[in-house]
Amino acid sequence: MEEASEEDAGRQNVKEEEVEVQNMLDMTAVEGEEEEDVESFTHADVLDIFEEGLARLVQDPLLCDLPIQVTLEEINSQIALEYGQAMTVKVLKADGEIMPIVVVQDASVLDLKKAIRRFVELKQQREGGVTHISWRYIWRSYNLVFQGEKLEDDRLRLKDYGIRNRDEVTFMKRLRKK
Repeated sequence: MEEASEEDAGRQNVKEEEVEVQNMLDMTAVEGEEEEDVESFTHADVLDIFEEGLARLVQDPLLCDLPIQVTLEEINSQIALEYGQAMTVKVLKADGEIMPIVVVQDASVLDLKKAIRRFVELKQQREGGVTHISWRYIWRSYNLVFQGEKLEDDRLRLKDYGIRNRDEVTFMKRLRKK
C-alpha cells in the first residue's frame, strides 16, 4: 500500500514538473512576441542613449573630474584610484604642462610609458591636434627622470625608483653623445 502511494506521489511530482515546464515555454513564447513589438534602434540612436547615460554617470562626485567624452578605461582608472589600487604620477613636460597619469600600484616604467601614450593620444583626439606621433622617436629623444635619476630600465617597477602616488616625473631631452 505504501508503494502505491509513493508511485502516486511520484506521478504527481512528474505532472507538476511538466506543468512548470509548459508554463516556462508559454512565458518564453509571450516574451518572444513582446520582443517583436520592441522598436529597433539605429547605431546612432544607441550611441546617443549611451552618451546620455555616460553624461549622468560622470556627474557622480567620484567621477566628476573626468571629461564628458570619457572612455571606459578612464572610468576604471578613476575607480581604481579611489580603491587605492592605482596611483597618479604627475609627468612634467618641458613647456610646464603637468599630465596626471594613472597607473596601477605595481606598474613598471613601461606601463608608465604606455599610460603616457594613451593620455596624449586621447588628449590629441579630443582637441583635434596632431594625428600621428612617433613614440619610437619620443622615447629615443626624451628620458623620464625622477629626482635626478633616469628611468631607463622599462622592466623595473616605479616603486623600485621610489615613485609613489602624486610624485612628479619629468620629461627631459636626452643629451646627444658626441
